[in-house]
Amino acid sequence: MTKEKAWLSHYPNEIPSSIEYEERSLQSYLKEAAETEPDKQALHFMGKNMTYKEVYEKAQRLAYQLQQLEVEKGDRVAIMLANTPQSVICYYGALMAGAVVVQTNPLYVEREIQHQMNDSGAKVMICLDILFPKVEKVRSETFLEHVIVTSIKDYLPFPKNVIYPFIQKKNTGIKVNIIYNENTHPLKELLANKKGEIWEYSIYPKKELALLQYTGGTTGPAKGVMLTHYNLVANTLQCRTWMYKMKKGEETVLAALPFFHVYGMTVVMNLAVMYHSKMIILPKFDPAQVLKTIQKHKVSLFPGAPTMYVGLINEPSIQKYDLSSIEVCLSGSAPLPLEVQERFEKLTNGKLVEGYGLTETSPVAISTPIWGKRKMGSIGVPWPDTEAAILSAETGEIAEAGEIGEIIVKGPQVMKGYWNRPEETAAVFKDDWFLTGDMGYMDEDGYFYIVDRKKDMIIAGGFNIYPREIEEVLYEHTAVQEAAVIGVPDPYRGETVKAFIVLKEGKKVTAEKLEQHCRAYLAAFKVPHLYEFRKELPKTMIGKILKRTLVEEEKKSLKIKKQ
Repeated sequence: MTKEKAWLSHYPNEIPSSIEYEERSLQSYLKEAAETEPDKQALHFMGKNMTYKEVYEKAQRLAYQLQQLEVEKGDRVAIMLANTPQSVICYYGALMAGAVVVQTNPLYVEREIQHQMNDSGAKVMICLDILFPKVEKVRSETFLEHVIVTSIKDYLPFPKNVIYPFIQKKNTGIKVNIIYNENTHPLKELLANKKGEIWEYSIYPKKELALLQYTGGTTGPAKGVMLTHYNLVANTLQCRTWMYKMKKGEETVLAALPFFHVYGMTVVMNLAVMYHSKMIILPKFDPAQVLKTIQKHKVSLFPGAPTMYVGLINEPSIQKYDLSSIEVCLSGSAPLPLEVQERFEKLTNGKLVEGYGLTETSPVAISTPIWGKRKMGSIGVPWPDTEAAILSAETGEIAEAGEIGEIIVKGPQVMKGYWNRPEETAAVFKDDWFLTGDMGYMDEDGYFYIVDRKKDMIIAGGFNIYPREIEEVLYEHTAVQEAAVIGVPDPYRGETVKAFIVLKEGKKVTAEKLEQHCRAYLAAFKVPHLYEFRKELPKTMIGKILKRTLVEEEKKSLKIKKQ
């Protein structure tokens, strides 16, 4: 039996086992940065620079306008934006207004938007102009009272702001034409108005929500994870402590991870604001552009997903760039291949380590020490004030070292629960331990290892994809009798989605037609890349489809192909 918290003996001397958490609101850190370093550059976006004072003032103006639209404390404000200055301004502005932010993936289709708006009860949506048609289609079926619209061009310098609409139309085929009225507002005009007096609410960080972050579920539609101000502040402070060599006010952070994902929100946006760092914001990930950006802006901190690092090390032009400014890269959202880690560190001389967590843990709970002991195949050790253990499937008790079971965690970053789902909340807690659903083990030194992921979940390109949702869409096609979806290995995305289909007798459909059908109801990253038609699927005696058998068949097939 391993001794309790054995991992603490492997902490570098600079990392304490426990840290002091400030009971503050998230938005108070932006205010602090604006007051102490008003002229410090906060954001750089495609040639446009903004200081902390400018970002704070814009956020205050939005807070005032939201309150004028009768947004009150605890109301939900949805944000559906790509990485832009507006996404930072609107995030903190909504919090300043007393609202709870509902981050909404810009890739969502109408059905997904409608579900999230109705489940959260969002009162206001802030979205990009090219996404407005999707919102407008479902608006009348939701609780939305107001939609605020912005454009990427609004925060581009001249002449890019003039050229951009033509580029947008060429790339997307969408010509934006929005009729504004008392319920549809241009963000640019709202922020142009001078700020009136904001009603400042008292915030109780441990009790009150800052965020509803939606996560997919294997047993139904996406559910809102309730994260308090305290949860998010604690995880950001833990992150800052883990990166103890980073210096306040001196770091340049690359914001390539999407802010609408809790990982990008915490380890990029919230961390950068807390650090008074400069964020270099990219609206999308492009390997060549990222390499140019790192060299030009001397990026020191680059949190990302494995697919990003894979893309970079395989970019033919990488040798042309000076990447020596990179000091720390924290990888998350999916397992980090060892060969990717080693190649990237050799190219940059910086450190690339893997973090583990879930939306429910704000998100990071466990990570490999950046400047400390590493173990091959391990996801690392729990962060300060975080406990982790293995729950034995056989005994229901804490397992011994080396025994495989479910990874369980507890700490100040663990969620309050699922929005309006008390039964599902109760199901993932055992006493005060959160049950991750991931299978793994802990060694004698307190280092953790994952041996299997949540049942059936697919992680492709850093996105969590839940097969049941895709299967339900496939079953809606008139030719489909049975469908089973699994993840299969992919050298770039980590995994890709494969669908096994049994057709109804006398019916015919092609893979191309099924793909068209799926694209109408699912975000692009969820649409199967591979289809296999079968006469029958493997099943148990009671008729349950054996997905594990399909997974094993794919593994065998892959082995044969490699031989």
